Amino acid sequence: MKNTPLKYVVLLLFLWNVAGLHAQTKIIFDTDIGGDADDLGALVMLHNFIESGDCDLLAIMNWGTDKYAVPTIDAINRFYLHPNIPIGTRKDKLTTSDLQYNKVIAKNFEHKLTYDDVPDATQLYRKILAASEDTSVTIVAVGPLLNIKRLIVSQPDSNSPLNGLELISKKVKEFVIMGGHFPKGKNEWNFNGNMPGITKFVIEHLETPIVFSGFELGEQIKTAEVFNEIDKNTPLYQGFLYYSGHAPWIKAKFNGAILPNSSFDQTAVLYAVIGGVGTYWKKIEGGKCVVEENGDNHWAKREKSNHAYLKLKESPKKMAQIIDAVMLNRFK
Repeated sequence: MKNTPLKYVVLLLFLWNVAGLHAQTKIIFDTDIGGDADDLGALVMLHNFIESGDCDLLAIMNWGTDKYAVPTIDAINRFYLHPNIPIGTRKDKLTTSDLQYNKVIAKNFEHKLTYDDVPDATQLYRKILAASEDTSVTIVAVGPLLNIKRLIVSQPDSNSPLNGLELISKKVKEFVIMGGHFPKGKNEWNFNGNMPGITKFVIEHLETPIVFSGFELGEQIKTAEVFNEIDKNTPLYQGFLYYSGHAPWIKAKFNGAILPNSSFDQTAVLYAVIGGVGTYWKKIEGGKCVVEENGDNHWAKREKSNHAYLKLKESPKKMAQIIDAVMLNRFK
């Protein structure tokens, strides 16, 4: 390819900013950070989108129970100079795992918050949404959906007289959910998550528009190998390096360098902030995502809904260059 990644991104990614055609997106990011490095990459993208004026990151919700997850999110927020972004977490029994890169980031980068210092995700969701303008918030969920279920079933409180589903319907413009396979698939982690029935419940109860970025989309887009050339004293480098050497599905190929990684969560963030329908992907509508108890899903063409899913239009190679550039804040 003759164009450099930077030139390509300048031409295709941010030209509309010059003309003032792209409004700032207000986002709540719900992540299972620590398992796959794409969560790390997606969160860094959001921080860089804050700097470019494209994104207002209202809060970060942690789905996982890893004890180092909240310190890791806090460390990333501080590294990218946005230490005051609220963090919420799922308040269940804490766990630890050497397979997760959270501990490496938490041990090597400044942080001040722990699990005990942040509120329950449901409480923070209700607080943030209640204070937001109607239909102004985009929720980007890139992990299993237990936090969303708990929000849906939440009851009126001091933040709002509305129950969870009413609050979502009033305040949320769109859900962008990374999960499932389209048009049909089985056993995708975010739809399964060892939590039978959760995704089915959420998808069947939400009345707000949902756009799905499926496994098959991000799997094609291989990013992060360029991180071998960046400053080693960064969360991106250390997180992706640890992931490359420890993730069971790729560690056999590890040779001491960061390996190419599928960009599942980054695609969801890119769509949520930039859009890109017609340029990067097609938006498939005119059907419904049907989810089974075990998380299997299929696209039912004849059923009406407010669902859509993304289908890649641009080449995976060019999409990888764009996502790498955003993660490295080289798109200006």
